[in-house]
Amino acid sequence: MTKNDTPLSPRGRGAGGEGPTTYHLVAAAYYRDCDASAPYVPESFADDGFIHCTDGAQNVADVANRYYKDDRRMYIALVIERARIEPEVRYEDDARIYPHIYGALNRDAIVSIVPLLREADGTFLPPKG
Repeated sequence: MTKNDTPLSPRGRGAGGEGPTTYHLVAAAYYRDCDASAPYVPESFADDGFIHCTDGAQNVADVANRYYKDDRRMYIALVIERARIEPEVRYEDDARIYPHIYGALNRDAIVSIVPLLREADGTFLPPKG
């Protein structure tokens, strides 16, 4: 394990990040069409092998603007309670802003779903909640 491969304590619990929750960006239509009775996996899971997350509301807006500003679909942020995440969670960035969840996300870890609102020019605003 390198210095960037910093796991959280077992089952994703414990230290890291700026608070008790983290966010995962997803197109609203994709999430709506997922099987709600199964653990959540994003579209890119088969390629990436993990679920991308972001700590902090402003950081979520920054990521959305970096990658999805020109994508006119509606986006939502899953608000995920760290203490409930069952798969392994690792921060692989030095700033410890972007945790990766290495497995399908158990639905009970998703404590809220919030829309990502936009300015008229498509710029995402930080999620509320």
